[in-house]
Amino acid sequence: MSSTTSPIISVRPVIIPAPDRGVDLQVSVSAPTTGVDLPVVVFAHGFGHSMNDYAPLADAWASSGFVVIQPTLLDSHTLGLTPADPRYPEIWRIRVEDVTRVVDSLDLIEAAVPGLAGRVSRSRIAAAGHSWGGQTVGMLLGARVLDADGIPGDNVRDPRITAGVLLATTGTGEDLTPFAAENFAFMRPDFTGLTTSTLVVAGDADQSMLSTRGPDWFTDVYRLSPGATDLLTVAGGEHSLGGITGYGVTATTDENPERVALIQRVTTAWLRTALKLDDAAWPTVRAADAAPVGRTVSK
Repeated sequence: MSSTTSPIISVRPVIIPAPDRGVDLQVSVSAPTTGVDLPVVVFAHGFGHSMNDYAPLADAWASSGFVVIQPTLLDSHTLGLTPADPRYPEIWRIRVEDVTRVVDSLDLIEAAVPGLAGRVSRSRIAAAGHSWGGQTVGMLLGARVLDADGIPGDNVRDPRITAGVLLATTGTGEDLTPFAAENFAFMRPDFTGLTTSTLVVAGDADQSMLSTRGPDWFTDVYRLSPGATDLLTVAGGEHSLGGITGYGVTATTDENPERVALIQRVTTAWLRTALKLDDAAWPTVRAADAAPVGRTVSK
């Protein structure tokens, strides 16, 4: 498969039946129009977003040869769940189940997208996520959530997912603000079990209102997990990392096309090497000087 860009097709919604979820799972699928044995990237959005967002990443990955699947998770504003809904306290767990459900449903997804049947790899699957989506994906890579006594919860690592990209993913629970500690019990990760090969992307100007620490909080997963061997730090990047949530999104306070282009280039190269498509892709990008937009380091 070539690393050059190619035309893509995008289909939404593809409906995955989920009777135990209260509402069926809707996904968007973007894929190149040609090629076989195509690798898969399942993308988990941040709080409130949906399958309609993150086009700068989905388009870049799909045009580079990946099948990008974006589920709309239960916290999406498009679904309108409120804290009064009995599912609300469990959304963080249901998010993980939804990403797993996508991987379970590749046959259905293939059949629903014209021209895609028989072209999707089952042995080259990555997961990526932004913000809360990073926490979701992190659990499938091997991270666990500590309870109030500091005991790790269930291990839900999915061995079918062999690579991960964590963008603006929150750090340890030791540095939560009182509000976050009281309201977000799932924000107490234990990264020691995250052994799946992972790229971490963090902005050096990402100051979270949920943490008492500075932007380095978003690099905890790189420092503390054995699997997260690579880190891209985006210079001047805030939580949207220059605007990865969409083209021309007005809510982005750090809009910068160069930052987004850097993330597109680096994540694509890293995924191509991690999924054993091109051994030279990541080393080549690592060797290139990304300053002043960002910098890469590896353990």
